[in-house]
Amino acid sequence: MVEGQEFAGMWYPKAMIHSGNLSSHEVPTKMFPVKITALEGGDLEATVIFWKKGQCREFKIMMEKTDEPGKYSTFHGKKFIYIIELPVKDHYVFYCEGHHHGKSFGIGKLMGRNPQENLEAMEEFRKFIQHKGLQMENIFIPELNDKCVPESN
Repeated sequence: MVEGQEFAGMWYPKAMIHSGNLSSHEVPTKMFPVKITALEGGDLEATVIFWKKGQCREFKIMMEKTDEPGKYSTFHGKKFIYIIELPVKDHYVFYCEGHHHGKSFGIGKLMGRNPQENLEAMEEFRKFIQHKGLQMENIFIPELNDKCVPESN
C-alpha cells in the first residue's frame, strides 16, 4: 500500500472550528466534498472547492509528508495540516494551523467518508476542540453540497 493511501478518496466535511481569528466573511457557509489523492513518497494532494461571493473556486493543495506521522506541510512550509484519526470508524479531524496577516490561526474540520450525520463523531470532535483549547462558540455546521452550482443573477 502506498504511504498516505488510507487518506485517498472523497471526504465529507461535517463540522468546522476556527481559533477565533476569522472574520465572519471568511467563514464558509457552504462546503463541498474534498478529494484526496495519494502521491509518490507519501505526499497528498487535496482538491478543495471554496464558495466565495456566489462563485465556486477549486484549488489543489499539495500536502508534503513530514517526519511526523499524520503531519503535512503546505504553502511552502507556511502552514501545517494534521490528519487525526478519531475512534469513530471512517472519521478524522483535518486540522490546519499557520499564520495569516501576521496572526496565528487554527482551523479544524470533522471529516467523514460519507455525508451522513454521526453524533458519536461530533462528540469526538468536541473533545478534540476542548483538547486544543478552542472555543465551542466558534464551531459551525456548514451546508454540505455535492457539487458547486454558481448562483444565477
